[in-house]
Amino acid sequence: MKLVVQVKLLPTPGQASALEATLRACNRAATHASAVAFAEGLKDRNGLQKKVYADLKADFGLAAQPTVRVVKKVVDAYATLKANLRAGNLGPSTSKRYRTAVGTPVVFRPGAAQPFDDRCLSWQYDARTVSIWTVDGRMKGVRFACSPDQLKTLVTYRKGESDLVQRGGTWYLIATCDIPDPEVYEPVDWIGVDRGIVNLATTSDGTSHQGRRLGRYRRWQARKRADLQKKNTRSATRRLVRRAQKEKRHATHVNHQISKEIVSVAQRTGRGIAVEDLGGIRDRVRLRRDQRGTLSSWHFHQLGQHLAYKARKAGVPFLEVDAAYTSQRCPRCGHTGRANRPDRDHFCCRRCGLAGPADVVAGVNVRDRARSAWVFVTAPASSP
Repeated sequence: MKLVVQVKLLPTPGQASALEATLRACNRAATHASAVAFAEGLKDRNGLQKKVYADLKADFGLAAQPTVRVVKKVVDAYATLKANLRAGNLGPSTSKRYRTAVGTPVVFRPGAAQPFDDRCLSWQYDARTVSIWTVDGRMKGVRFACSPDQLKTLVTYRKGESDLVQRGGTWYLIATCDIPDPEVYEPVDWIGVDRGIVNLATTSDGTSHQGRRLGRYRRWQARKRADLQKKNTRSATRRLVRRAQKEKRHATHVNHQISKEIVSVAQRTGRGIAVEDLGGIRDRVRLRRDQRGTLSSWHFHQLGQHLAYKARKAGVPFLEVDAAYTSQRCPRCGHTGRANRPDRDHFCCRRCGLAGPADVVAGVNVRDRARSAWVFVTAPASSP
């Protein structure tokens, strides 16, 4: 499996200036190459490289290998755009967002990430420094900081490109590591996980990870944003920019904590992890206007991704099962009905009288469906 390791660069002021000039030059060159690719319909790497290679080296001061990386970045950007259009992520073909994406070339921000391969970036792990190409020449001895576990992963598994990124005045290198997948064990049972808004994750064991604190934090952030937007001053705009990703980082941290705890319990008890398949839920559900913001800020997909990759890294079996009626079905008698769930928090079967927290019942149903699904997943293929 591929994993990314983010290390923090600690450049001197002179090194930071060279890195910033390099990033801006590469992105100006990428924007120029993107305009050429859009105007002449060159979306393949070889054709675009033949067209713009000499211009990028002469006009933007790039060396040979960074020029190749810039062209590859442009080609990848158009491939990603094509995939998003095909998947409908930019809306229907009649929408303004779709027409803008199709009718204009891709533009790269001055501070957008730039990939470096082993020809223009080398690591010195013992000294914890890197040597990187810049527009001012090869720059050696740029220090970086990371945890011992990250350093061990870099030394053992780093492979391919590393991206140079600047965020909030801080420099990072994001390295790709190719880690071998451990063998997935045969689970003795399953942990069903029900994801929600009030309770972010509730397991079939009865463990509940509440979202009340995260909800309060999001409301507080919304009030702060509204106050700053009302001021409409340059200082307020700068503060809004600094706070832009803060809420997202906090939610990601919470999801990491929840997924790490669930995976560790599953690994310790020899069980697998099962979650509901919630793909397309925003298209299926119609909400009141005051509920749309809450659903849009619900990081259920990210929590599922964290559970999936952490389980894969630990060798824990992971399944997604059908989410239909998991909170309305009785796990004892199988009776399914909306009346079984009189309110959000409680479940009471109208046939057999089984009662309990609704989210725990949903987790039990997810666990039961995983038991049945695993039989089909591991069944030997029938001979023709």
